[in-house]
Amino acid sequence: MAIHSPQPPAFNVPGPIKIFAGLIIAIHIVRNLLPQAFDIELLLAFAFIPARYSAEVAERFAFPGGFLADIWTFGTYALIHGDVMHLIINAFWLLAFGSPLAWRFGAKRFFLFSLVCAVAGAVLHLVTHVGEFVPVVGASAAISGHMAAVTRFMFQAGGPFSGRRDPGAFRVPALPLVEALKNPQVLVFLGFWLFINLWFGVSDLGIAGAQGSIAWQAHLGGFFAGLVLFRFFDPVPPGNDRPPIRLAA
Repeated sequence: MAIHSPQPPAFNVPGPIKIFAGLIIAIHIVRNLLPQAFDIELLLAFAFIPARYSAEVAERFAFPGGFLADIWTFGTYALIHGDVMHLIINAFWLLAFGSPLAWRFGAKRFFLFSLVCAVAGAVLHLVTHVGEFVPVVGASAAISGHMAAVTRFMFQAGGPFSGRRDPGAFRVPALPLVEALKNPQVLVFLGFWLFINLWFGVSDLGIAGAQGSIAWQAHLGGFFAGLVLFRFFDPVPPGNDRPPIRLAA
């Protein structure tokens, strides 16, 4: 008699990732079916455009959506992508780093955390691109937050990188940030990620096959938000970085 053994989370895609990926794919398909004029209106209403917050620009140009769009574009830009290559790359990294976080957080915490990281990315981009009219689109800031967040537990003993494939690997207690930063693996990951993004920024390079340049400041905003704010979303009680103490009777 055959015994069915469910696949461990490492080989499954959690529901929140399916929803997130399905949504950004559906939006991209719809955009490609729209007339160009409608698509431009959609971008003006839902992409993040720093010029929207410039008083000088506001005197000469009225953006679709008005005041409400001034608020929602801090998050809606993450659901729009520039082209198929941009979408594929973000979907890949969403699957790789969003999945372990979704297994740990659950749907509500995962989506709220993603939104917070997207907003943080938009804020840093706004601060560094005041008055710029170039739209920012893509889930990269949110996914950068996912990348930062998983470093808080994936290198832990018994975590996903320890060889475990059971659900418990995604629920190992995370050390405080200061303690986590003492782990050489975490430092190497963070250093490599920062180097790549700063290199893209300094050299003003884009992604091969994709249109437009990389909004690396938005990546940084999302990443640092994810790194620092992880503990406020984490449902797993924090780990104890102190050795156990045996009290004498």
